[in-house]
Amino acid sequence: MTKTLLSLHVLAAIIAIGPVSVAASMFPPTARRAGAGESVASAAATAQLLHRICRVYAGLGLAVPVLGFATASYMGILGSGWLIASIILTAVAAGLLVVLVLPSQEKLLGHISTNATIERSHTAQLAMYTGFFNLLWAAVTVLMVVRPGSTTGA
Repeated sequence: MTKTLLSLHVLAAIIAIGPVSVAASMFPPTARRAGAGESVASAAATAQLLHRICRVYAGLGLAVPVLGFATASYMGILGSGWLIASIILTAVAAGLLVVLVLPSQEKLLGHISTNATIERSHTAQLAMYTGFFNLLWAAVTVLMVVRPGSTTGA
């Protein structure tokens, strides 16, 4: 059962978090292009699609911690320091996505739809939030692979 849960956990992380990371990273330059008047309709449609990908896959991403907790429970490692650190980093990443990234994308989409000027500082700030989100997931991935202090042989 542990191998099945672990496989599902890893697959969920790849399938759900990967698209959010990529789409969120592509959003700021796309919004900049839409705000600069460069093929506005095309860039606006692309920005809308990228935001939708972020929203939908963020919802699907809820499976990652659910499967992670189930896997850790079966493995009997819920109290491990590396796992607790991963849980905290995952919660911070999720909070960043929900509180900063997605609302900033929605705000920029509003500017695009009304042909309002998009300040470079707004897209730069969103790029920074997205970068932090991606760095947090990279750290979680490293913790999952390296497992400092683990007795599982890694």
